[in-house]
Amino acid sequence: MTIATQLAERIGRDKVLGDAETLRARRYDQWCVKHLRDWRGEHVPAPGIVVRPESVADVRQVVLFANERRIPLIPFGLGSGVCGGVEPTPEAILLDMGGMASVRFIDETNLLASFDAGMNGLLAEETVAAHGLTIGHWPQSIGISSVGGWVSTRASGQYSTAYGNIEDMIYAVEAVMPDGNVVTLGKAPRAAAGPDLRHLLMGAEGSMGVVTGVTLSLRRAAPFRQCSVFFARDMEAGFEAQRRIIQADWKPPVMRQYDGREVRRLFKDFQRDGKSMLLMVHEGPRERVEAEMPAVAAIATAAGLEPGDPAAAEQWLARRNHVPTWKDMFERGYVADTAEISGTWTQIADIYNDVIRDLNGVEGVINASAHSSHVYRSGINLYFSFAATFEDTGSMEPAYFECWRRIMEATARHGGGVAHHHGAGRLRKPYLAHDLGAGGVALLRRLKSAMDPNGIMNPGNLIPDA
Repeated sequence: MTIATQLAERIGRDKVLGDAETLRARRYDQWCVKHLRDWRGEHVPAPGIVVRPESVADVRQVVLFANERRIPLIPFGLGSGVCGGVEPTPEAILLDMGGMASVRFIDETNLLASFDAGMNGLLAEETVAAHGLTIGHWPQSIGISSVGGWVSTRASGQYSTAYGNIEDMIYAVEAVMPDGNVVTLGKAPRAAAGPDLRHLLMGAEGSMGVVTGVTLSLRRAAPFRQCSVFFARDMEAGFEAQRRIIQADWKPPVMRQYDGREVRRLFKDFQRDGKSMLLMVHEGPRERVEAEMPAVAAIATAAGLEPGDPAAAEQWLARRNHVPTWKDMFERGYVADTAEISGTWTQIADIYNDVIRDLNGVEGVINASAHSSHVYRSGINLYFSFAATFEDTGSMEPAYFECWRRIMEATARHGGGVAHHHGAGRLRKPYLAHDLGAGGVALLRRLKSAMDPNGIMNPGNLIPDA
């Protein structure tokens, strides 16, 4: 009896998919490298079978089956990951969570909403918006990412400076563990009932269990919004202004600073002599916004920034989720990517300067630039972009990995964090020791071994090789 037949007996034949089109569509996520290899005509392995559960009971049966037979099991949300978290083999079962996409409940009094893990993020937001509420989580991938994927990659959204990252919004996580045990972690607004076990699944990228449901703590939708824009002589001056704003306890939900290169590329109608641009979105009760804006403007002016046209921020709001496809770039002769890191206020300028210098030293690179997009009292993130062009498409992949190596190593050299919100996957796995240290990597391996002793959950992902 085949694996497909055995699975069909457990959960139903219609949920077990083995046709060529389905298998081909689930060969990878949004990681640039896999798209590049496919575009170049290289072989990219497909999973042996795709299973599309419709309930927690279905997931449990699949997990139990895989664990009993030591079959690799790869959870797949909506495939928006960009760090190689999905790399199936013909021996693997790919668990497509897109069939679990229901709203479980919305509680307007306690400001809670619960969703199946496969729920599309934009649909989740639109569902609560109909009640005058918001999740407050706006990743650029919101329209192609799942609620469970947000948990599994420790995602961050564009409004994080005031509303927090996904870990600040999660009330409870439901998951099927590798042994088939179903757990619900989190049941109160705050708890001191031992270690917070929710964090074993946040950022685990399918390596510790299968997230099946997520309950999020909501907000009332903001009734008022205004934008402001300022120009700084360089990135360092803009960093200093942002530090003063956030440490004065003003929290515009969106604070984004672009270097001169990105201003020329993304805001060509608003550029000013190659200067860096800081844009902010202020929202909430009118009284708070009207107090915040002049206070923030005074801080920015005292830090040497010049006011700009708020229309630049409005343009960003209108275009913020548009990105070209990888194929479009490849066919124009480019390989490109973004890499997001973070550092303290005293580290970030050195990280920025070194990364830009080092990227420009890679053969074929025609753009090295950055912007910040998430701000904290103790530091800030940077989102680096690079693009390289070659007549020989075979040079694209080596240049891609060299750019990533230089970003990771320059960040680590100055003590920064090598991963801010896209997770680690296979792309960052070699660099996790920079963040975790040797002892931390050993602890991560021990946790994996304890939770998944048969090693079935997304093998090869996240955990640095022993």
